[in-house]
Formats: sequence, C-alpha cells, structure tokens
Amino acid sequence: MSELGAEYQHLQSELEEFIVARQKLETQLQENKIVNEEFDQIGDDTPVYKLTGNVLLPVEQSEARGNVDKRLEFIETEIKRCERNIREKQDELEKVRNELIKLNNATAVVGAER
Repeated sequence: MSELGAEYQHLQSELEEFIVARQKLETQLQENKIVNEEFDQIGDDTPVYKLTGNVLLPVEQSEARGNVDKRLEFIETEIKRCERNIREKQDELEKVRNELIKLNNATAVVGAER
C-alpha cells in the first residue's frame, strides 16, 4: 500500500510539473501574440530591432514576422503536447487512486471482521 501511495505522490508531482510548463507556454503564447499585434500596427517601412545580449540589432521586418509566426506555431504545438501529457497523467492518477480506495476498503473490511 505504501508503494501505491508513493507512486500516487510521484504522479502528482509530475502532473504539477506539466501544469507549470503549460502555464509558462501560455505566457509565452500571449507575449508572442502581443508582438504579432504590434507588427500589425506598424508600417512596412518601420525599422525593427532584435535584442541580442545588450545590443539592439536591425532586422528585416519580414524576417522578424516570420520568426514570431514560427515561434507561435512551435508554442501552440508544445501546448497541445503538454495538454496530452496532463490528460495522460490525470488518467494514471485516477487509476492509482482507485487502487488505493480498493485497498483501503479491503483493509477496512478485514479490520472490521477481526
């Protein structure tokens, strides 16, 4: 029974890690959507700069837009993967929880019979 309890705790911590990762990805997604909205508001001839270390370097606007679009696509894919992992971990947790409940019920029945 203690093995099941330890497994349950381990699964819970893994689930928490996936949830934190999902939240970080969601933050990145929102930040990149804001950047995309900013691109929509500037003219085609407006200079765009990229922060590299402590230096702002000029970048072609089309290249910068392409990079943001690729980043958005990647983040959305990672969010889907993370959500799938969360669902799988929740299913595993549910199975272990059901096993723990069965063991507790069996233990209670045996204890009551004595």
